[in-house]
Amino acid sequence: MSPEEKEIYFNVAISTSLVLFGFDGEKLRVLLRKKKNDPFLGAMLLPAIYVKADESIDSKVKELLYSHTNEEKIYIEQLKAFAKVFRNPLGRVINVAYYGTVKLDEKLLEHSKSRKEEWIEYSKIPDLAFDHNEIIEYAKERLKRRVKRRPIGFYLLPEHFTISQLQKLYETALNREMDKRNFRKKIFNSQLIIETDLTDNSGSRKSAKLFKFDEEKYEKLSLKGYDFLF
Repeated sequence: MSPEEKEIYFNVAISTSLVLFGFDGEKLRVLLRKKKNDPFLGAMLLPAIYVKADESIDSKVKELLYSHTNEEKIYIEQLKAFAKVFRNPLGRVINVAYYGTVKLDEKLLEHSKSRKEEWIEYSKIPDLAFDHNEIIEYAKERLKRRVKRRPIGFYLLPEHFTISQLQKLYETALNREMDKRNFRKKIFNSQLIIETDLTDNSGSRKSAKLFKFDEEKYEKLSLKGYDFLF
């Protein structure tokens, strides 16, 4: 390869961005922050970071994840590369995007607040910098597919939850209402939740039973080819 060809083909930057989904018991949310410099000064965008030529994209996205959550063991999955020619005014930047699911608890909310970041409601995402709206829409479609075949509540709900909370999570992710009776039937037939002796008195007049996931059973069923079709 000639010096001229190197100049032409190696003058491209790489970045990675992260769509973090969190569920607060009522609503599914996405983590966003405001841009502190040009271009798009003041606009909201996803957590993102540039990747040097000698750095691993996987290691950089894990670094990004930790800085925004203070946690390491969080489920993440690569989406795809977003590579439109003019997606970044500064030059050609290929963005390898990921998405992740987190438990949106007080600890994480405080961490986000300290960084001046916001958890925006899933259905109320504003116009974002670059092509980050497109990235979120792609992540939402991926989440829908995962919801239909995997118990994503493992990664989004607290250890103990009500059936109503679980249904709200599925309705939001799939963008459709579900019949309460049919939902409960499918969930209990899955054999993946366990009733506890605990109750939740915060959301209604009547005490609601609390459940938890049987993660060990799910792992065993998965090895046999179990499909969490919903």
